[in-house]
Amino acid sequence: MTVDGALARELRDLAVAVAEEAGALLRARLLDARVAIETKSSPTDMVSEVDRESEALVVGRLLLARPEDGVLGEEGADFAGTSGVRWLVDPLDGTTNYLYGYPAFSVSIAAEVAGQIVAGAVHNAAIGETFAAAMGQGASRNGRAIRVTAETDLAKALIGTGFSYDSGWRAKQAAVLQEVLPGIRDIRRSGSAAIDLCSVACGRLDGFYEARLSAWDWGAGVLIAREAGAATGDLLTSPAVVRPVVVAAPGVFEALVERLERAGFPG
Repeated sequence: MTVDGALARELRDLAVAVAEEAGALLRARLLDARVAIETKSSPTDMVSEVDRESEALVVGRLLLARPEDGVLGEEGADFAGTSGVRWLVDPLDGTTNYLYGYPAFSVSIAAEVAGQIVAGAVHNAAIGETFAAAMGQGASRNGRAIRVTAETDLAKALIGTGFSYDSGWRAKQAAVLQEVLPGIRDIRRSGSAAIDLCSVACGRLDGFYEARLSAWDWGAGVLIAREAGAATGDLLTSPAVVRPVVVAAPGVFEALVERLERAGFPG
């Protein structure tokens, strides 16, 4: 299936509209978010009824607009579709933040065609901020163009990361961080990979890495970062469901990758 500019824009605009609607749901349900909490991969990996409500809303809106598309969602949606377009959906990235009322949680929606991410949106629901991109057409925050930083010195770079809910992987990630931290300006961890990737795109971070992210976590954010000028490796053309992610301003990307590899990343 060929993806022209018009289709990429159509998919991006749909992702923006649906992500913002789901974000409004998250804000409306914030005060009673701790109702009906369950766990998934570990006792600390929480999921709430709000995650599932948001995914139902997102999937319903996407398939209403484009009924032949496929969908892969974090909370269980999995439809093959027949159009050649598949949506990657994280209905609430930063669930732990959300359940604690910590203001960093988002909705991430990406469109994939023939194994390539071509459009996406991340709505930072805590502050009502929307990032979006269409392949080859730049990236935006609330409709205004954004660019990555011009930083070229890794020692001066502010880097984001995240940690697994699995205790064994967390120990490995801590060991990597111990080696990386002395070689950078500082580290940040928002608790939402989608937000961190968009922070690279708009210059709030110089780079981001994490060992085990699912496609719905990084699909939209990586496209947005690349369209804003970030180096992303081969991520957009090989969106495996779970994989390590490294994204950074071009001036520090190679140095960051080299330091991570010396530290044993991804573990």
